[in-house]
Amino acid sequence: MPKVRTKDLVDKFNFEIVSGEEGINRPITTSDLSRPGIEMAGFFTYYPKERVQLLGKTELSFFHQLSPQEKTHRMDELCTDITPAIIVTREMETPQELIEASEREGVPVLRSPMKTTRLSSHLTNFLEGKLAPTTAVHGVLVDIYGVGVLIIGKSGVGKSETALELVKRGHRLVADDCVEIRQEDTDTLIGSAPELIEHLLEIRGLGIINVMTLFGAGAVRSFKRITLVINLEIWDKNKQYDRLGLEEDKMRIIDTDITKLTVPVRPGRNLSVIIEVAAMNHRLKRMGVNAAEQFTNKLAGVIEEGDHEEE
Repeated sequence: MPKVRTKDLVDKFNFEIVSGEEGINRPITTSDLSRPGIEMAGFFTYYPKERVQLLGKTELSFFHQLSPQEKTHRMDELCTDITPAIIVTREMETPQELIEASEREGVPVLRSPMKTTRLSSHLTNFLEGKLAPTTAVHGVLVDIYGVGVLIIGKSGVGKSETALELVKRGHRLVADDCVEIRQEDTDTLIGSAPELIEHLLEIRGLGIINVMTLFGAGAVRSFKRITLVINLEIWDKNKQYDRLGLEEDKMRIIDTDITKLTVPVRPGRNLSVIIEVAAMNHRLKRMGVNAAEQFTNKLAGVIEEGDHEEE
């Protein structure tokens, strides 16, 4: 199923449908837009017909200078069998040649009162959000002090219980069990919950609880940018765990690398506090304060002083 259709644009931006209404369910496959200025001059060799076309004041002013035969030809070429929509901005009058061509090919012609540049910006943002690459990850997403923390680990390790404790400590749940992730930019991952399980948390022994009902609207949020991954795993006495925090492990989600910390789980460890501190420490690192590096530099200085004293 196509993610976006022309009808979605009409509903979102309240466009006026001028003609070609039979094509209102055409799929939109790219967030790129086109302002067919050079096409108005007759050059259709590289015409991006799969894009939404915007006709602004510049394009229509040039169009009105053409001969009647040229006007008809240009609009016939502009309306193809895969063009999702042609939008006339500034509520300008739609050329009759465009209306006739759009009716023949079933291309929706829409009209908007917005200026072309502003409409282009709004359309691009909307389409990029809808057409962004997506994936789903088994885990829990929590907003901790403004840091989007994705908690992952094997089933039964305690992800949901940890999330419940974090919510009790004043943080906000985004998604439990299944986190839908979309990549809105080269380094921006936005996580959200599937509509069916939004605001719900599954606790073994209790069942499913509604976090918003129990803790209020301030305990949940609809989406959050993911900046840190916490991997919970059962404590392995034969494994060496990072004790300084100098090395940063990464986890690739879609095309983005996210900092990943592995936290071993065993009785007596307060996971919610550890994850809370990990989020705060991650914020500090982004602000340029790295406690591990500062300790290492101090230690190197003490060792160097000791060597000088021996000499």
